[in-house]
Amino acid sequence: MALEPLVGILMGSDSDWEVMREAGRVLKKMGIAFEMTVTSAHRTPERTHRYAATCRQRGIRVLIVGAGAAAHLAGVVASQTTLPIIGVPLSSTDLKGLDALLATVQMPGGIPVATMAIGKAGATNAALFAAQILALGDPALAERLADHRRTMATQVEDKNQALQQLVAALD
Repeated sequence: MALEPLVGILMGSDSDWEVMREAGRVLKKMGIAFEMTVTSAHRTPERTHRYAATCRQRGIRVLIVGAGAAAHLAGVVASQTTLPIIGVPLSSTDLKGLDALLATVQMPGGIPVATMAIGKAGATNAALFAAQILALGDPALAERLADHRRTMATQVEDKNQALQQLVAALD
């Protein structure tokens, strides 16, 4: 029996997959069930509104929304639910995501959207932030997040050891 998804990942186009799959990878690694969907604030507004308005009843607890250009998707979704929304600005125009970053971070007062970095780092951090939100009520998930941090620290130490060997071998 599959777990019910706790996180919804939305993107305006399937061309956003290369970035947004990073969020899915992190959630999967953390053992968090999620769903992904393509929906557009402009091309499928009714579908987008329906998704946002019904996600809480379906068990979704956090939404990660990737959008480029004017980045309307995160704001439109936030206008339809009180669930936490985490925006991931995408580089889809000649402005390389700066337009999406500014649009996402400038949500009007009262309709919050947490904003991550542009691109893959933002998608990764969005998933980790969603996990942190969910871990508030899940001690086992909190421990998996702590393990993840310890693993990253160990990797840095290993890289430093390798660097020190290179430095010692300098002529």
